[in-house]
Amino acid sequence: MTDTPTETQGRDFVDADLTGARFTRVDLSRAVLRAVDVQGAEIDAPWLMEVGGVLLVNGVNVAPLVDAELDRRFPGRSLRRAGDPAGLRVAWAALEATWAATLARVEAMPAGTVDRQVAGEWSFAQTLRHLVMATDVWLGRGIRGIEQPYHPIGQPNAEYAMDGLDTSIFSPEQPSYDEVLAVRAEHVAQVRDFIATVTPEVLAEERRNPWDPAHPETVLACLHVILGEEWEHHRYAVRDLDQIEASAT
Repeated sequence: MTDTPTETQGRDFVDADLTGARFTRVDLSRAVLRAVDVQGAEIDAPWLMEVGGVLLVNGVNVAPLVDAELDRRFPGRSLRRAGDPAGLRVAWAALEATWAATLARVEAMPAGTVDRQVAGEWSFAQTLRHLVMATDVWLGRGIRGIEQPYHPIGQPNAEYAMDGLDTSIFSPEQPSYDEVLAVRAEHVAQVRDFIATVTPEVLAEERRNPWDPAHPETVLACLHVILGEEWEHHRYAVRDLDQIEASAT
């Protein structure tokens, strides 16, 4: 479909065959699907619980069920909304342990796995580079107020624009995986060190939202974004690693 958003908003699609269609960065908020065949359909909505947590399937709100199942599959994920320094330290330690296990899994996979892309998604190495960028955005710029905290190895989202972001600072060259791991480890340590000494008073302080400076965020909210980014991109990475392994059998 090539319709622009203004051409499709509020339209009715009756007896339409969308078998195999792929929707990326599409807004389906308040969309209504009636008498539809969704066998084998796949929905990925990472902000589902953050924007109301309502997804009705046959009249049942499945959003909380999905969230609970993800918490079961990824131990430690449920800690991502910790609200005090002690809880944040436990949450970050759990996240580090999860990533350590996944890094070990990748290390044992065939050479080149870290650069393989599944269905056009980021490779494992690119995912780690994006998390470097996310740390720079929300810890470096958001919490610490550094105007240009970005490491050249970072992987920005091409579809998003940040006020004052000079994308020319990002290296067009593909870095080695060892370099990616080293920079990623430094950024993980930055968050760990910050959380190690943060106080409740600092968590409550306001900062400028790095994407929307007119909208204030607390330090705690910025840390929650970092935790959310980490868990969601870990989920994506594991999903694609599973597909890579399945395709090799």
